[in-house]
This record gives sequence, structure tokens and C-alpha cells, in this order.
Amino acid sequence: MFPTVRPRRLRYNPVLRDMVRETSLSVTNLIYPLFVTFGHNVKRPIQSMPGCVTESVDVIAQSAKEIHTLGIPAVILFGIPEHKDEKGAGAYDPDGVIQRAVKEIKHAVPELFVITDVCLCEYTSHGHCGILENGQILNDPTLELLAKTAVSHVRAGADMPAPSDMMDGRVLSIRTALDTEGFASIPIMSYAVKYSSAFYGPFREAAESTPAFGDRKSHQMDPANRREAIKEAAIDLEEGADILMVKPALSYLDIISDVKRAFNVPVAAYNVSGEYAMVHAGARLGWIDYEKVMMEVLLSIKRAGADLILTYFAKDAAKLLG
Repeated sequence: MFPTVRPRRLRYNPVLRDMVRETSLSVTNLIYPLFVTFGHNVKRPIQSMPGCVTESVDVIAQSAKEIHTLGIPAVILFGIPEHKDEKGAGAYDPDGVIQRAVKEIKHAVPELFVITDVCLCEYTSHGHCGILENGQILNDPTLELLAKTAVSHVRAGADMPAPSDMMDGRVLSIRTALDTEGFASIPIMSYAVKYSSAFYGPFREAAESTPAFGDRKSHQMDPANRREAIKEAAIDLEEGADILMVKPALSYLDIISDVKRAFNVPVAAYNVSGEYAMVHAGARLGWIDYEKVMMEVLLSIKRAGADLILTYFAKDAAKLLG
């Protein structure tokens, strides 16, 4: 009780403040997303995501080397194919954009851990995450294509597939396919808890994956639901997921915390494009301090329980973290 108990005693000295800090953020916690496309010497700025670009396969190794030099241990790849069709064939084409990018990166920087996003939305002509029939996504037929996609990524040299489609049973389908093809040691990072969020807008511009009609509420989670997150995560764990991801991060810190407390596995969180864009917009207007807000955002995600943070801030944060 006051005056005997004075919490400020541990705050006066900056050295002591660092010594008793409860949460530490490290560059090794960060994963940097990369957007890859076909073409020659392409480095196309993403207008709604300052500092981010869409790059062609022939120059992607340059970015990989920069990321590795900054100490960032991993990247996650998103592909923009040359052609799209109703079944998203470019996603599982052995000579597809992601497959070629993986080979380029692993050849240039073999130490960089390469994660690949596994979904069909960027490759389908309709922009939805699976096979369509009468305007509805067919869950079970989609699973075979997702498994083919994951296997093709790993054959190309990817270290870990990350299914983001939110189809029921996709982790089991991918795990079974990987094991059958001799990739039993390859881990899976599941987008286990992915909400139907308005924060994805800038990403969909970058990945050219906006649905041609409708939305994704039939498979992505309702932002109002909290208990359902534990159910989804538990199912993915049972099916063979090694890392559970929550997406988005900043508006779902409670969900990150819930998942971390419920399961004894690594938890990832995706600090998504809309969250990134808002910080940049506020800083450009002079309303907030970009670096301080960026680091506070990342620290809050780590404090909530995330072991890994997928973030477009990774390069800027790495420079500050040293």
C-alpha cells in the first residue's frame, strides 16, 4: 500500500526499465510479405501500401538478399499470375510464378526461410478461394487443388506452406498430400483464425484478388465471434497444423491472446495491409510519429501472445531493432 508500494521506483532509471521489461520484440519474430509476378525487371509500387512493391521473378532475389541482410529470417510469398482461369491452374503449375520465385530465392539466399501462401483467389478468374458452382464455393473439390498447390511449392524448395483459404479440412488434405509425397518433415502454418475483415483492402489491390462478385463471408470468420476462434484453431491443430495464425492482428489482439493461452504451439499474427496503410496515412498527415507508432503496434501484437509477426513493417522495424 502507498506510500510503501511505489511502482514508479522501477520506472525512473532507463537501464532498470529495460531490465524489468516484460515483452521483448526481436527481428527474429518478423516475417516479411513479398508480392511476385511475371515480367522483366518489374518493381511496381503499391499505391495504398507505401514502401511495398510488386516484383517480377527475375528481380525477387535482390529483395531476398536485402531482407536477409537486415536479419529478417523469413518471407511469405504471394503470387500474381500471368493468366487466370476458373480453377486457378496457375496456383499449382510447376512453372508458376510462386514456384519460380521460390527457386530463385533459395538459389540466391538458401538461408532465408521461405513460406508460401496457399490459396486460389489470386489465380481464379472470379477471384474466389475455390471452385465455383452456381455462385457457391465447393469446399471438398477445392481441397485437392489446395493440396496440389502446397506440394508444388514444396517441390520447388519452399520451407513451409501456409493455407489461407479457410476451407474446412484443408490442413488435413495438405498434410496428407505432403506426407504421401515424402515431405513429412515440412511444417504447416495455418491461417487458422482468419476473419472476414475490411482491413484487407490494400492487399487485394496488390494481389489482384478482389472477388468479381459477392464476398468471402461464407468461409472467413465473423468479426463478432470470439469462441469460434478456439474451435477453428483446435480443428487445424488436430489436422496437423504446426503453427496457428490469427489474421488480422491489431483489431484481434484478444483473439491472439486466447489462442496463445489455449494451445501449446507457436502462434503467428498477420499485421495486415489496412493496419499498415493507416499508420502511413496518419504519419503522412503529421498526426502521428511513424516509427514510434509502428514499434508500439508490433510490440502490442507480441505482448498479446504472437511468437511470429507477418508485417509489411518488417524492414523498417529491423533497422530500428538492429
